Amino acid sequence: MPKLIRMYIVNVLIGFAIAAAFVAMLLYFNIANLWHLVTHSDIGWLAVLILWISNGVIFAGVQFGIAVMRMKDDDDDGPGGGLRERVMPPAREPVLVRVPVGKPRRN
Repeated sequence: MPKLIRMYIVNVLIGFAIAAAFVAMLLYFNIANLWHLVTHSDIGWLAVLILWISNGVIFAGVQFGIAVMRMKDDDDDGPGGGLRERVMPPAREPVLVRVPVGKPRRN
């Protein structure tokens, strides 16, 4: 399996694990009376599942984004700092140009 695919799968699993911990804390600390709403409804498990999946997508995306941004690029091993050359050419004196204008039209 390619390294990038393996990294993606691992980071998605980490993101969904973080989302599971987040949803568990929401239920444990009874935020917005969520534990009562889930336990006293016949389809409360569906609400928890949807909450876990939606948070899992967000946390997995953030986790993978962090992993990609932390990747080291070995192509930039050369000297840094750039060249000390002028990027823009020196400013020149403005030149006046005569532009002929025809007769204005009238409606």
